[in-house]
Formats: sequence, C-alpha cells, structure tokens
Amino acid sequence: MTPSPTPPRLGGIIPPLVTPLRGRDELDHEGLGRLIEHVLAGGVNGLFILGTTGEAPSLSYRLRRELIDRVCEAVAGRVPVLVGITDTAFVESVGIAESARAAGADAVVLATPYYFPAGQTELIGYVQRICDALPLPLVLYNMPSLTKVWFEQTTLESLAPIPNIIGIKDSSGDLDYFGRLIALKQLRPDWSIMIGPEAMLADSLALGGDGGVAGGANLLPSLFVERFRACRAGDDAAGARLQQRILDLQRIYEIGKYASRFIKATKCALSLVGVCDDFMAEPFNRFLPPERRRVAEILRESFPELPVSE
Repeated sequence: MTPSPTPPRLGGIIPPLVTPLRGRDELDHEGLGRLIEHVLAGGVNGLFILGTTGEAPSLSYRLRRELIDRVCEAVAGRVPVLVGITDTAFVESVGIAESARAAGADAVVLATPYYFPAGQTELIGYVQRICDALPLPLVLYNMPSLTKVWFEQTTLESLAPIPNIIGIKDSSGDLDYFGRLIALKQLRPDWSIMIGPEAMLADSLALGGDGGVAGGANLLPSLFVERFRACRAGDDAAGARLQQRILDLQRIYEIGKYASRFIKATKCALSLVGVCDDFMAEPFNRFLPPERRRVAEILRESFPELPVSE
C-alpha cells in the first residue's frame, strides 16, 4: 500500500489520550468530546489514541474502530491524529491501520509485538513486512517494560531506509538510549523522535528530541505545552517553575500499588474535574474512594486553578 503523500512532521506535545468509558464495551461519548476539546484548547500538537494510556490491548476491536471514527470526526483535521495498532496478530494491526486511514487519521504507531518476545532479526522482518501492508506512515514505539523487547540501535539502523517510517516514540525511561536514538537522525534527519516519560521532557529536548507524548497532558495540556515552549525559547526560569509543577503532578501516579495506577490516576483526575468518566477497561478497577480523595487532595494543593469536585 502507498502511504499518505505528505507524512506529518511530528513535534511538540502529543497527549496519549485516555479512552473514556462508561462500561466494559461502551465509550463515554460526551466525555470523549470534552477531552478532545480540552486538550486542543491547551495548544497540543497532535493526539495519540489507542496507546498504553488509552488501554488499547484491553479494548475490543469494535470499540477501537468506534474510537478512531469518533476522534477523527471530532478533531476534523485541526491536529494530526496518531492511532496505535500494536497487536499480537499481524492482520489485526493492519486492519486497525486500514480503519484509521478510512477515518482520516494521519499516522499509525507500532510497538514490538508482545507475549512471545521477538528476536531482533525477527523484528526487522516483521516491521519490513508490515510497512509494505500499511496505508499510513508509521511511528515506531519503544515500550520494553510492557512488550519485553527493545528496538535495538542496530535494528533501527536496518529499518531506517524504509520511507514509511517517520519517527520513534521512546518510553524506556533510559536517556542514554534516547541519546542514541537522536544519532539516528544522521541517517533519517526527517524522523521525529519523541519521549514518553513526561518528567524527562526537558532532558530529551536538550538531547535533540522533538517533543513529548505526555500522559499528564490529558489533564494539564497547557502545562506541558508551556514547558516545551520554555525549553525551545531557552527560558530557564520559566522552565524550572514549570518543571516543578510537572513533578507535583507526578505525585498522583504514586497512589495505588499496581502498574495500572498511572492510568487510574489520570482517569480519576479527569473525572474529578468533570472531563470524562473514570471507568477502567477489564481487568482493572477505578480508584476506590480513599485513593480518589488522595488524588483530589494533591490536585487542590498543587493546582488550585482546577475545578476539583468529588
């Protein structure tokens, strides 16, 4: 298949949207609409749906397609829409990509297949074959904590000649690795290299990164946009103040004891400010009242401008 003739140049702040739900297989349509307008009003540079923060692996294919349609319709071309297609099945990844193209999305995002860890030689062949089948430009997604496999440097060097690949999102949390990704721009100066862990945004930009896919931008989009702009402007005073606010937000991710606490905290915070429901996809549960109260306390302490209501 032939990709879009003008692949998007990605950069700035691209929130990995949560997926607002009202039930096991039911979108929170009103909440989704409010969430989209909320992040766009904050000045973000794109939206990434069906990623980790969007609970993609826990959603039915039917609901994924419904979400793609709804988001693309609501965004209406105002910013690029990126769609996660990571799956254990090759044909399902391609099928979601085809739905994304039909809905008007701009690019797709692919992590390494999970469950059976792929060897790097297998991974190279897999990406080459899937690129031949994709109808949209591709952003690679390095998420080793959940997929058990890294996109190693030599693998990316082998994949660099594929024109359909337009960048990488790295959520490893390893800045040394991120620095090596930046070196790949010698092979592909057109690649956009984005970081996932939001507290590392400034460090990644200093290394030559293009922006962040920050989960906290679901709640406070303008905070991350302003942090990005302060870095680009070399405004260290504003940058330090904004960085402290980002670190203050990190406190909500420390609530709870399971790996799902990051998504739970984000959805809980969004529900507290009236954006969307905090229903979680199976097998996860929303925060119980004690955890919910703690999130509310942190938001009131650090972000008094937010309309927090329990």
